[in-house]
Amino acid sequence: MNIRRLCVSFGFALAMSGLAVTAYAQQKEVKIGVIYDYTGPLAAGGSLPGAMGTKAAIDMINERGGVEGYKINAIYADAQSKPDIAINEMTRLIEQENVDLILGVFSSGQCVPMAQMADAKKKVMWATICVASSVVKNKNLTHFFRVQVHSDQYGETSCKFLNEMSKAKLGKDPKDLKVAIIYEDGPYGAGIGGSNETNCKALGMQVVLKEGYSATAPDLSSLITKLRRAGADVILHTGYNPDITLFWRQAREQGLKWSALIGHGAGYAQYDKLHSAFGKDANLIFNVDPAAAQLLDPKTLKPGLGDITKEMIKRYTAQVKDKKVDEVPPHVSMGFNHTYVFLTDVLPRAIKKYGGVSTDALRKAALDTDIPVGGTIQGYGVKFFPPGTPMSGQNERSSMVVMQYIDNNTKIVYPTAIKTADPIMPLPKGYTYAPQ
Repeated sequence: MNIRRLCVSFGFALAMSGLAVTAYAQQKEVKIGVIYDYTGPLAAGGSLPGAMGTKAAIDMINERGGVEGYKINAIYADAQSKPDIAINEMTRLIEQENVDLILGVFSSGQCVPMAQMADAKKKVMWATICVASSVVKNKNLTHFFRVQVHSDQYGETSCKFLNEMSKAKLGKDPKDLKVAIIYEDGPYGAGIGGSNETNCKALGMQVVLKEGYSATAPDLSSLITKLRRAGADVILHTGYNPDITLFWRQAREQGLKWSALIGHGAGYAQYDKLHSAFGKDANLIFNVDPAAAQLLDPKTLKPGLGDITKEMIKRYTAQVKDKKVDEVPPHVSMGFNHTYVFLTDVLPRAIKKYGGVSTDALRKAALDTDIPVGGTIQGYGVKFFPPGTPMSGQNERSSMVVMQYIDNNTKIVYPTAIKTADPIMPLPKGYTYAPQ
């Protein structure tokens, strides 16, 4: 009798297990291939914080039950700071994992060929952090979308900032201001360096040096010698983490001085790394980038976005010890914000309006995106330039700010309308790199 009951119970358990397996198998999902540099030099340059932001957004949406009955099945891949591995991982995710979407990446050097692959394979790619204008400019891409800013905006913003501050802060008319432009020579740095030159010259400034270098160069002393001879008041620098550290160390050794140094994202957005390498000299560095969400006044944004930012910060800081909120890198906001836009705006529309998560549905839904300024946690809106235009696939509503690290906090110093502090320039006497 007991054996019979046991068999009946066991049979019932098997039946219930089968029902559970069937229900699980029937659950709809959207498969997203997420590619970032989790290892290698680019991880510390901003890729890892960006990846953590993306994962936080995906986790939040899944915890809410997914999107219109679809669970987000994220498959994470490490590009290892190498373009060839990024391409191999993208190929694997598309051909073997059969993902519905590719999402990422940090490096523009990876982003350029990946965007071309997305179009060739007719698979939608949703770019989160890479910024080089060359990714999209005159490429007529049809399956690539980028909410992020593009590199031309970096160069334009830093030059406009100098134009407005030159007389008031440095006591020089813009036509008398000497500017040096240095950059890592990949698509990211070269794009920003070129934009720096075009925009600063258009505003009448003297570009006394413009030179690129390899981000893996073991020695930058010859570049620093050229900078000393050029006698620039302001240095505009675009680089990653290792090359920035090398530049600053050798600049100190060779006695290079400047009134102000303006960085452009990437390594200059990682204040904890800068402070670890330079100590007090990291204070008063400028950085041009999209605004980190926690630096904006929530009252200027769509209601409810302030709470989303708080949740993002909570999830990030839970993973990283000894971080102050003001020191959360902008890349966290980029990874989170741009993923969140896809999951809460594009994906629901693809499912409800276009019938699912096919490439065609995702592409049409992305082209329909029309988020006004103030509608994302980073302040800007989202609307993509359409196919057939010079910047097709690029967000036409993205925008930049200039930040400065002041007393170990990050402050917005430009545009003036949303600044949280006045810019401090030139460097005060007593700073290692301040002119005597």
